[in-house]
Amino acid sequence: MDFELRGKHFLVTGATSGIGLEIARLLRECGADLVLFGRNQERLKALEHELGARTVALDITDEYAITAAFADLPALDGLVNCAGISILDPATRLHAADLDAMMATNLRAATIVAREAANNMLAAGRQGSIVNVSSQAAMVALENHLGYCASKAAMDAMTRVLCLELGPQGIRVNSVNPTVTLTPMAARAWSEPAKRDPMLAAIPLGRFAAPREVAQPVAFLLSSAASMISGTCLPIDGGYTAR
Repeated sequence: MDFELRGKHFLVTGATSGIGLEIARLLRECGADLVLFGRNQERLKALEHELGARTVALDITDEYAITAAFADLPALDGLVNCAGISILDPATRLHAADLDAMMATNLRAATIVAREAANNMLAAGRQGSIVNVSSQAAMVALENHLGYCASKAAMDAMTRVLCLELGPQGIRVNSVNPTVTLTPMAARAWSEPAKRDPMLAAIPLGRFAAPREVAQPVAFLLSSAASMISGTCLPIDGGYTAR
């Protein structure tokens, strides 16, 4: 499906693997020009050739690196904040360093990148769209996910505030909140029946998401087809959070 993205410029963070990579590939299929942020220089180099993308290797938690990268970027039409980490432990064994790491990537870095992307669009006089890749963990309690749930709930709060502040300038801001998404890493992590089957039983559609099923709503929210949608946190969860 073409979401009218031809000639548009989008930044995707966390673009070298998983959901971020699938989003980047779909946006390119829809005609968009891409800037990709990631850590892995080798993968970024490969994506330059595969997608014709401009790439920047950086530590997404380094505010100064982000600010420096934006100084050399073209005018953007949108941002996908997809970089994220998950460290799972029971609440009674949660380490402060792990909580700090999740907040630094899932909230702080996403906020700083959104700040810079918004300033980029405003300076160019462009209206645009920001999509934050959150999680169903922002909406429900999940065992062993205290830090992750908190960081993604904070991302959704950030989405709503940005919607309020940037809306008058024509910049829309939304989150998508996927369930377990079968990237290669997730497919391995959820391969054991004892872990997989209870989660599947709680999803009314009875299956996990494919990466493309997350990428397509992101492309929709970036496009003019979603021109009156802002401030929403969209579950992509097969009905899991409806219970």
